[in-house]
Amino acid sequence: MQQDQVQTNKRIQFQEIVDKHFEDSLPLFMDILRVPSQSREFDPEYLTNGLLLQTAKLFKELVENLKLKNAKIDLFTDEGLSPFLFVEVEGTDGGADGTVLFYGHMDKQPPFTGWREGLSAYDPKIINDKLYARGGADDSYSVLGSVIAMRTIQDLGLKHPRAVMIFEADEESGSDHIEHYLNKLKDRIGNVDLIVCLDSGCGNYDQFWSTTTLRGLVGANVTVQVLNEGVHSGDASGVVPSSFRIFRQLLNKIDDPKTGEVVDDFQVTIPGERYIQAQKTAAVFSEGLINKFPLSANTQPVSPDPFKAYINKVWKAQLAIIGADGLPPAQTAGNVLRPETTLKVSVRLPPTKDPKEAEESLVRILTTNVPYGATIKIEGLNSGAGFNALDNKPYLDQLINDASNLFYGKESVTFGEGGSIPLMNTLQQQFPKAQFIITGVLGPNSNEHGPNECLDLPYTKKLISCIAYIVSGAQEHLKK
Repeated sequence: MQQDQVQTNKRIQFQEIVDKHFEDSLPLFMDILRVPSQSREFDPEYLTNGLLLQTAKLFKELVENLKLKNAKIDLFTDEGLSPFLFVEVEGTDGGADGTVLFYGHMDKQPPFTGWREGLSAYDPKIINDKLYARGGADDSYSVLGSVIAMRTIQDLGLKHPRAVMIFEADEESGSDHIEHYLNKLKDRIGNVDLIVCLDSGCGNYDQFWSTTTLRGLVGANVTVQVLNEGVHSGDASGVVPSSFRIFRQLLNKIDDPKTGEVVDDFQVTIPGERYIQAQKTAAVFSEGLINKFPLSANTQPVSPDPFKAYINKVWKAQLAIIGADGLPPAQTAGNVLRPETTLKVSVRLPPTKDPKEAEESLVRILTTNVPYGATIKIEGLNSGAGFNALDNKPYLDQLINDASNLFYGKESVTFGEGGSIPLMNTLQQQFPKAQFIITGVLGPNSNEHGPNECLDLPYTKKLISCIAYIVSGAQEHLKK
């Protein structure tokens, strides 16, 4: 009974401090979300319109307001690159504590359409403990959460490792710019023992979720051209092949149009331990894995079986068409057989698939035996590696589980995430001895990248408390 009271007091202490700093920071955080900035790929004027830089400057102000002890805060804006925020915090025992690296990103996806009445991408509002705005959950809270976690440890007078925090503004565009900054700051970053990434998801808002795998990605803008200019469809149809029909045939070479099953060129054999983990995780997800998505009317999921749905999401390659050119709006479309069709093709890759092999496969499939000898143009070919975490040391898994029980009242869960965080594989290669905590707030109805993106505030505050608890508890184990 006495031990229970000790744990209750500890939970209250962490949560009270986290809640205070979070609420104090909330007005400026919402101002940041009001800035209509977008990631480089979606804003060709990002270097001249100042929106991304404005976002970064406000984040620097937010970090400064939290008054971390023994901290140095730098905002880098190297020529031709997106901004980069770097925070360095001394450990309580000088250089003997080991180093924890926090990661997050400040850039946003485009606003998208379909926001509910009263909501919009750049007018943040709190409704029923959820903060609605573009970028709040993906991933602006990571800056706030990382700094508050460290400030909470300091306020409680607990020892902590040295911390470096890297917040990029290029993640949604593939993290191409961060390599420059990592090389530039290599000596200041030093060796890293623990990496905390707050850019992932959760299966529910009831417990701590640790991400063990992330999918990779390959994509390109693909054009099928059949004419040098548009012609009357009544005159040409049946004589000139439709670029759209040719595209249908090419896409069928990537995935089965009835089942969505992608060809073996993009698949891998699922490691045995991940398959076992998938069975356990799917049982925790239950129907939540499917019900989290706003399916329209009578639309059915690809599979009603949570385990198969989970495997599809985490370990199976999947094709998506995420953009199109050459298609006029339906309301103003004339009777024209269009000269070409351009689709933005995106293939999510299993965590262990070599992305360069996937690039080669994509080009080969789309350019070999093209129907009618149509012209194929592939532009913007790019890829990113997935991530398959190494096993953590037992003490870290124990700290994570203890934190989940303390702040959520339930055990932690490990799972694979269907999205991608390009930097994680890079960091794994750069710091092969580092352990990873990859977690986040992208849970049911968070709808990142789409309309009505929202941040679950109670869950987020508890997650920050968990991170503070874990990092402070890891200090003794990270000592040199």
